Amino acid sequence: MEEKQWMEETGEFSNWLRREMEETEILLRCIPALAVTLFVVSVVCMNLLANKTIFQSHWLAVDGGILISWLSFMCMDIITKHFGAKASTKIALLAAFINLLTCVIFYTVSIIPSDADDYTALNALFGGTWFILLSSTVAFLTSAVINNSLNWTISKGFKKNPDGKLAYATQTYISTFVGQFMDNLIFSCMVFMFFAPIYWDGFHWTFLQCFMCALTGAVLELIMEVIFSPIGYKILQKWRRNKIGQEYLDFISKE
Repeated sequence: MEEKQWMEETGEFSNWLRREMEETEILLRCIPALAVTLFVVSVVCMNLLANKTIFQSHWLAVDGGILISWLSFMCMDIITKHFGAKASTKIALLAAFINLLTCVIFYTVSIIPSDADDYTALNALFGGTWFILLSSTVAFLTSAVINNSLNWTISKGFKKNPDGKLAYATQTYISTFVGQFMDNLIFSCMVFMFFAPIYWDGFHWTFLQCFMCALTGAVLELIMEVIFSPIGYKILQKWRRNKIGQEYLDFISKE
């Protein structure tokens, strides 16, 4: 009896896995390449720029990743609105994987010896820091799930005009602010409160600095979202008119 139940559960898992793989293949075939490219590039750049603290006071500290992180959240919001939260989360996982692969390649290049010139600074940048990568990955994936889920949940509240400007603005502004805040807070606490005091000769941020960094970053990135949201809305309208990703939307509608 137990063996039969095990076989049934195994069969159900196999069917689920096959369907997920098929769904992911269709998604990657349907989603516009430019959206994915900008998203992945922004994630890779965030990982590099986060190594530098560009401002620090007794109550506030900001790292360089703040200059590009708004783009990744805008891409996620557009993808979530058109393809759904699940699709956006899958693209976030893809971006995280590509970022990890990029870091491995960068690290490999940094440890290859060369007598052509002094590459100390380049090696230090490309070699990266393992806990920066770990912290950024954990923070990014956590905030991506929060952002996408919140965005999709808010959209359910707009029954009359779910594709209107008000619905889009409300979804993106709220989800971006919350997602960015959690991303910044998780990353800064992990790096500058936990790892930095151990590996950076006592250098650290206080929790107040981490909190204010998260809050200030979320506000600044929300402002960027507000500035560029009209572009995102026009992109969505164009996707709808041209029935972009219809194969994927038809596939998930059968679930």
